[in-house]
Amino acid sequence: MDRMVFNISKDDEGKRLDNFLKFEKGFSTRLIKKITKNDCVFINGKIAWADDILKEGDIVEILLKENKEQDIMPEDIPIDIVYEDEDILVVNKPPFMVVHPTKSHQSGTLANGVMNYFNKTKQNCIVRLVNRLDRDTSGLVIIAKSQFAHQAMAKMFEKNKVKKEYIAIVKGKMEGKGTVDLPIDRPSLDSVKRCVIEGGQRAITHYEVIGSSEDVSIVKLILETGRTHQIRVHLSHIGHPILGDELYGEKSNIIQRQALHAFRLTFNKLRGEDLVVCTANIPQDMLEILKKYNLDFQEDTYE
Repeated sequence: MDRMVFNISKDDEGKRLDNFLKFEKGFSTRLIKKITKNDCVFINGKIAWADDILKEGDIVEILLKENKEQDIMPEDIPIDIVYEDEDILVVNKPPFMVVHPTKSHQSGTLANGVMNYFNKTKQNCIVRLVNRLDRDTSGLVIIAKSQFAHQAMAKMFEKNKVKKEYIAIVKGKMEGKGTVDLPIDRPSLDSVKRCVIEGGQRAITHYEVIGSSEDVSIVKLILETGRTHQIRVHLSHIGHPILGDELYGEKSNIIQRQALHAFRLTFNKLRGEDLVVCTANIPQDMLEILKKYNLDFQEDTYE
């Protein structure tokens, strides 16, 4: 059982309990109905109702009872933990690892390793992925430890309150900085590949070149939206496909995957207003390319 406590400030005085939980703390309407119906919310130690009016100094306590069963087998797979608190776990996923079991990848996934970690640390959690990365994309993945945390983090992503920064190595000499604001969708229902297409979902990618040679460039990217394959599609569309991206570019003889890394995530903690900045070191295969082309990347000075 997860226990959450909120101290009501003067700014929240006069608000209904359900509105406070929904708009200030990120609870979904469905979850609010569930916890109030099952007598899991208390104000100053007394069972609370959704329409109760909050006063400064009130203490709101929530007990979350959850179904912790999940069909993911724990496996002793090392995971690189970048950040952890009572609500989330942030890990640095290596390239060539699937994030969640599928029909073709029943084991060896990031979720199998995370489940093993939860068991070893005696945390009664299931694996709730807040964001996902392609098998061949490395970098930061957030796992929520509760239904509340999953919904709240998903809402932060939806409202663009999580700053998502990537590093890519692309083909050709690329210069300057700019924004690609072009819609993306499947050309057909059975297509794995996406493309820029009129009437598709709006997709916005900000880019800045931070180093280039005649053959390759290293590019910083910030996503304003989160469409499937968004960075790969946009970079290919403007004539600079990611090195090694066989789906949107071509096979490379110097890297065995697309050279794309989810480098940094910045967001506020779910409990409190502290800023969390998670950074994942660039993997060795990408560093080798930068070395080959004499491109410098200083992670400690990256902004």
